Amino acid sequence: MNLFDNESSILVTCAKAVEPFLTREMENLGYDATPAGPAAMETSGTLYDCMLLNLHLRTAHRVLYVLKRFEADSPDALYRQVSGIAWEDIIDSDGYVSVVASTRTEAVRDARFAGLRVKDAIVDRIAAKKGRRPNSGPDRSKSVVSLHWQDSTATIYIDTTGEPLSMRGYRKLPHLAPMRETLAAAAIMGAGFDGSGHFVNPMCGSGTLAIEAALVATNTAPGLLRDNFAFMHIIGHDRAQWESMRKDALSRVRKAPSGTIIATDIDPRAVDAARKNATAAGMDRHILFDVCDFRATQVPAPIPGSLVIMNPEYGQRLGNEADLAADYTAIGDFLKTNCKEYTGAVFTGNLALAKRIGLRTSARIPLYNGRIECRLLLFELYSGTRRTD
Repeated sequence: MNLFDNESSILVTCAKAVEPFLTREMENLGYDATPAGPAAMETSGTLYDCMLLNLHLRTAHRVLYVLKRFEADSPDALYRQVSGIAWEDIIDSDGYVSVVASTRTEAVRDARFAGLRVKDAIVDRIAAKKGRRPNSGPDRSKSVVSLHWQDSTATIYIDTTGEPLSMRGYRKLPHLAPMRETLAAAAIMGAGFDGSGHFVNPMCGSGTLAIEAALVATNTAPGLLRDNFAFMHIIGHDRAQWESMRKDALSRVRKAPSGTIIATDIDPRAVDAARKNATAAGMDRHILFDVCDFRATQVPAPIPGSLVIMNPEYGQRLGNEADLAADYTAIGDFLKTNCKEYTGAVFTGNLALAKRIGLRTSARIPLYNGRIECRLLLFELYSGTRRTD
């Protein structure tokens, strides 16, 4: 049996509130996207489709291939069902497997115990068929199997991603409170940036927003930055097919962005980290960095599709709220005075501080930075934009 040829349901997970952007991405790639509970979309396809999704999706966390769904009312029933899967055709007996479990069932109190029963079923089956059992543990860099057990229904997935897709591999120096790459991609998408205009990012921190914008502007698939996915460790993986997918993606990369990408920060350590991260992503030549106060950021003359986006401190993590109030007022002044004919965007987790910006929003998009509920505030900065009182 070659698992790669079998079509099944595919679950693509993401952060809470990112579902609309993930849906858009999946549909742009030609896949249907059906809501499948909070923070997940479902489609169908083969493991080859999972490879393609892993390569191209910017806002997803994981791509999970449904291997088997069944009823189970006890850990022993779970073990029996999992033992019935031909694992010897999926995971090499000389390989390594990690099992991840989530449970919401009265059949078991501890998800770790359920995961242990799945692991035992897998390695026992392989040992019975091959005479050797694979190693196992928490490392997600090789084969990964996922269990979701809800009430009496258990689902076994092949996690084709491994380490989450947010781990592009370029964030070598995170600096302070970095924004996750997939969240940055969602914010950029939510702000309407498609790579056709300028991208200006004062308060750039470790550079995640600017780097993700450069990936968009050069049409660089984020999966090109990674050299390892969990699907590579499944028996039957066709390396030549993967290289063909990569080659096709590389052929679509633009040599340079249409507009200018600028990232600035008042902290030279942040700019140094951002430069090194951009270099690791291969995007350093596309981004102009500068050490300066955000108010001194040089904003190019606008062209259609241009965006200025800021992710200021908002008190809950880094800054003192009272001290930040003046900064938010200054952000509004900067946007109004320096960024005419741009779309302005501010990502913040403090709506009280956001009112200090003093500009009328064109959209308020909910997003989450970890557990912190945030808003992506958008402003259309026409020449006549006025402050609100």
